[in-house]
Amino acid sequence: MENMSYQILHGGSLMILFVFVLLFSKIVNDMLTPYKLDEELTAKDNVALAVSVAGYFGAVSAIFIGAYLGPSRGIYQDILSVGGYSLMGIALLNLSHVINDKLILYRFSNVKEIIEDRNAGTGAVQFGSYMASGMIIAGAVHGQGGGPHTALAFYFLGQIALIVFTWLYDRMTPFNIHDEIEKDNVAAGVAFGGAMIAIGIILMKGASGSFVSWSYNLYVFAADSLLIFILLPAIRYFFDKIIIPGSPLNHEIQTDQNMGAALLEITVMISFAVILHFTLG
Repeated sequence: MENMSYQILHGGSLMILFVFVLLFSKIVNDMLTPYKLDEELTAKDNVALAVSVAGYFGAVSAIFIGAYLGPSRGIYQDILSVGGYSLMGIALLNLSHVINDKLILYRFSNVKEIIEDRNAGTGAVQFGSYMASGMIIAGAVHGQGGGPHTALAFYFLGQIALIVFTWLYDRMTPFNIHDEIEKDNVAAGVAFGGAMIAIGIILMKGASGSFVSWSYNLYVFAADSLLIFILLPAIRYFFDKIIIPGSPLNHEIQTDQNMGAALLEITVMISFAVILHFTLG
């Protein structure tokens, strides 16, 4: 009975903490954006922003879970640890938003596309960017033996790997990702955002786990990152030639703006990423 009471109290305390973390993340987001979030989502029914914000809240949830997973050290210590790492994660997530705006979708104003043009493709890319960054942060704050310094190190390494792969993805396609998204090609935005989520899943694996030593953990991270550059392009080629052999994937995305093809592509890429995450130990 005592054990059950402790579990209820422990779980209830963390649920209340999550509510406060989520509310805090919204306040931070409101403070850092030049528009009024509530007005855009309700009075103006801005779907593009809703998609982006959904990714933001999903990322905050992933960070909270990453901070929570691991052996319990008691209710008080768990609240301090999970709360502290979650707040740090929210700060890093908002930093990721700035970094990714400048280094991923850097050829146009993201705010203009989301707020003025209501470009759902840009919203989808931001959704993927938030989720990928959130999973990288979740991996960085998860595990034992390290601390804030190791979490920060693997966060920045994960962001660098994410940015490099998005540049590679842009060069893998015969069309320019920025041009297609700016033309309101939602399929291109969904495919690009989904690819970033797949990348984030693998990078989360590389960044997570107990900290043993810099040499060991950096080796693990580098090995997992290398998988991205080898396997995910191969998976995209496999999807193009095997899953929808009747028409080239790039044609479906660029010319037909086929949302169905984009959704199938990201489902296959994310599925492979999840399988890799759990089967590679």
